[in-house]
Amino acid sequence: MNAKNLNKLMDEELKTAQGKRLLLHCCCAPCSTVCLERLFKRINVTVLFYNPNIKSGEYEKRKAEIIRFLNETHYAGFLDCDHGEEQFYKAVKGLEKEKEGGARCLKCFKLRLRKTRDIAEANGFDYFSTTLTLSPLKNAKAINEIGESLQQNAKWLHSDFKKQGGYLRSVQLSKDYNLYRQNFCGCVYSENERKIVAEENKK
Repeated sequence: MNAKNLNKLMDEELKTAQGKRLLLHCCCAPCSTVCLERLFKRINVTVLFYNPNIKSGEYEKRKAEIIRFLNETHYAGFLDCDHGEEQFYKAVKGLEKEKEGGARCLKCFKLRLRKTRDIAEANGFDYFSTTLTLSPLKNAKAINEIGESLQQNAKWLHSDFKKQGGYLRSVQLSKDYNLYRQNFCGCVYSENERKIVAEENKK
């Protein structure tokens, strides 16, 4: 599968998706902006906030922002999960020193997408997907391969939301809605890595 074709696959699937239901995993409000803008008239979307990787404090801030954005736009319904940080630490045990974007991130993606799939299956959704492919720092090909491997009754909806100007559009929408924009993925390992890089840049 090549990243160039991911949005084409999504568009083809959405041609027959009117009236069907999508459970969309969202990591934060800024990433949800353009994804929901592109989806909400084409399929019935419910946002799932399941992010055990995000540290306390940051987690509550991001959840409040996605709820505020949904209340202002009415793009989608909302489902919440318990924070469950212990699930993340268990899933990435032994990978704490991996660089961002490496094996630890793949474990984290799989953890969150499996939960999304399970909730989609339990609640009769036709599709499941994620906003994670909007980020230029995330490997859309790997995320879609994980999603494909997990699909059962609920089908995986392909995407590479950063393409076709998606990421830049999300930046503009975040400004328009005055959304909090974080500068790290959410986990303590990512935050520590960013701090180290920032310190090195000061030298």
